[in-house]
Amino acid sequence: MAIASLLSPHDVATTLNYYAPVGDEAPYRYIRGAPPGKPEHNLGDDPRPVTVRDARGREDEFKLDVHGFQFLRHVSAEKEFVDEEAIKTVYYKEVEELLKSVTGGKRVFVFDHTIRRHHEKDGTLPRDQQRGPVERVHIDQTYEASVKRVRQLLGDDAGRLLQSRVRLINVWRPIENPVFHKPLAVSDWRYLDEGADLVPVRYIYPDRKGATFSVRYNPAHQWWYLAQQTPDEVTLIKCYDSETDRARLTPHTAFWDQTSPKDAPHRQSIEIRAFVFDDQ
Repeated sequence: MAIASLLSPHDVATTLNYYAPVGDEAPYRYIRGAPPGKPEHNLGDDPRPVTVRDARGREDEFKLDVHGFQFLRHVSAEKEFVDEEAIKTVYYKEVEELLKSVTGGKRVFVFDHTIRRHHEKDGTLPRDQQRGPVERVHIDQTYEASVKRVRQLLGDDAGRLLQSRVRLINVWRPIENPVFHKPLAVSDWRYLDEGADLVPVRYIYPDRKGATFSVRYNPAHQWWYLAQQTPDEVTLIKCYDSETDRARLTPHTAFWDQTSPKDAPHRQSIEIRAFVFDDQ
């Protein structure tokens, strides 16, 4: 935290990749292999210049239910995130307690995590950790896909739980060192035009179907990040909320900061996705 506490605001002029259509078929992406002769996806890029504003020093101003994201200091007992069993026991439990404290939810169900590390290390990492930052504006689930996922994961409890408030929250954390390259940008919900900006994308898995949102460019969008975010800081990203009178989701993406020191360590991060229920 010593590095982060000394930073002055550092707004970044950059380019973000928004959605552009390719062909006439509805947007899709195959996960783990497309049928022979079919492209893996039909998502085009629409690169647009934007300014990503630095929230450093203003972290307490941003709230999950107002802006769709929130920055928090949270020191984890887990440091390296290389032991899958420790992640699923120690870290999952930490995330559950954090989300209950922040949201007031009564039940938290963590259902997956993704670790992202620089490609040069891929040869020594398990396959599920060979993933770099996503440099495309997106949201992890559509509204319908979120409800469907609850039904898939919670079985007999799903119907009852869906009668109360349900939130899907992504808990994003740097690993090992502050983020210099390809930091995470989040977009203020209040400046999003749901009807015009959100594009459902079918995600086709070998055993199921899901859906995410890609995002069309809108000059009204306002983007934020936390400069040189440290491993003791998390970003909460709302991906779904069943309540309609508050922030329901927030677009997010990695972005390029040309002012980052070239010899700085590459970004490593872990994101946890969890449902938060107001019912037990």
